Amino acid sequence: MTYQPPFEITPTIVNQISVISGLLVRLDGSPLATSPQLRKQNRIRTIQGTLAIEGNSLTLDQITAILNGQRVLGQPREIGEVQGAIRAYEALPTWSPTARRDLLQAHRLLMADILTDAGKFRTGGVGIYKGTQVSHIAPPAKRVPELMGDLLHWLATTDHHPLITSSVFHYELEFIHPFIDGNGRMGRLWQTLILGQWNDLFYLLPIESLIKDQQDRYYQTLEAADRAADSTGFIEFMLDIIYATLSSATPSHATLNPGREPKRSGPDDQVSDQVRQLLALMDDRYWNAQELMEGLSLSHRPTFRKNYLNPALQGGLVVMQYPDRPRSPKQKYKKVQG
Repeated sequence: MTYQPPFEITPTIVNQISVISGLLVRLDGSPLATSPQLRKQNRIRTIQGTLAIEGNSLTLDQITAILNGQRVLGQPREIGEVQGAIRAYEALPTWSPTARRDLLQAHRLLMADILTDAGKFRTGGVGIYKGTQVSHIAPPAKRVPELMGDLLHWLATTDHHPLITSSVFHYELEFIHPFIDGNGRMGRLWQTLILGQWNDLFYLLPIESLIKDQQDRYYQTLEAADRAADSTGFIEFMLDIIYATLSSATPSHATLNPGREPKRSGPDDQVSDQVRQLLALMDDRYWNAQELMEGLSLSHRPTFRKNYLNPALQGGLVVMQYPDRPRSPKQKYKKVQG
């Protein structure tokens, strides 16, 4: 029987895909796609983000210097990690996400300065530790080639949306843990590849940087998926991250695609009564959550977020003041002027 990773397509996922697709349309022709300097800055943020998750302490400035061929003072391993990530992300568009040889070559480029067996599946057991406690024991090494073969075959034959398949592959690779080291980096790299094959704007987006900003939630969601033996929650988490990344890259409504008005949901287009109330309250300034709750006579923050704020954000009707730090205690919100 052909392997089918366990997950469900929830209404939340369907809505997330719709909103993300809309944001991609709005980014067509934006500076993200046309500015070499912006692409370089995002690549640096991507590399710094994916490596910082694994404990690399090098700064954006240091990574910029390495990318420019300059000497940097630092731990040789950390410098090697940066050099490997630069190689891998530069080669990313040349690979096929369903090809085992490309997966192994990516690991070889990524980890060549760190591991003697880079580019090879592990031959021993491995576990993931949280402090002194084992949080995940990966499948036996002898099963890794078969499991990865099944996963790659599923990716090649599934008709699910790339936003779903990329997230599922990311989770499944972390669960299998096919390499002795570098699995987290590979999961994030391969999700970007799958998304980039669908829409090449994803090669330019620093998704890894926003994962770093929500690192604790990232690991918690992976652990929850392990306990549930189902990656649905991880899909929803990654789509949240992708949405936040796109939101931070989307120009203001006034500068989007000059001469072509982007289609966007408004107060009269299938918007809930709660969202209408929120929009009616807001003027053209930034509001914090407490001000909005008081204006709506609400006291229960989860209800406010679930029924009012989150739908408005997902519908592109409200934007964050700090979209790259969605959970910032200083976060404020502003109504999009249509």
